[in-house]
Amino acid sequence: MKKTSVIAALFLAGVCWIGAGSAFAQSRVRQSSGAVGIVPDTSDQNIELFRKDVRSLRKQMIASNLDLTEAEAEKFWPIFSQYTAELAKIADKKYALLQEYAQNYTTLTDEQAESYIKGRAEVEQSIMLLRQKYVPIFRQVVSGKTTALFFQLDWRLSLIVDLQLASHIPLIE
Repeated sequence: MKKTSVIAALFLAGVCWIGAGSAFAQSRVRQSSGAVGIVPDTSDQNIELFRKDVRSLRKQMIASNLDLTEAEAEKFWPIFSQYTAELAKIADKKYALLQEYAQNYTTLTDEQAESYIKGRAEVEQSIMLLRQKYVPIFRQVVSGKTTALFFQLDWRLSLIVDLQLASHIPLIE
């Protein structure tokens, strides 16, 4: 596999996810200071559409960048499905935190802000522990290089999604 195909695929994924940002349609609200601010539309329906698109694109990008034999693919994809199901459960916690934050960011108390940061840190730690758990599992069915490439792609795709989300989540006031 060529380095340029990985870069092109990741760029395409980024463009697609940026386009998927419409799932976080923004609306203007007047804040107590009188200034108009931007608040993401974080309805459950929009978030679920965004997440569905992300899962689909993630699998497509992984498939287009891993050069698996038929025998490897037969073993790899069921493990990938398990991994993504576990990752989705962690993402549920992340999106719940983001939902709560988006609803309350203008009125957060110090305690709520601290709780939000601790919750996000716990989510990130859970994701890293999940990746560490799955390294030897993937390694049983594909080479070390393919396993490393998979996790590189997984990290990069996660970073793209996180960047997209961060661009729509306002900072604490």
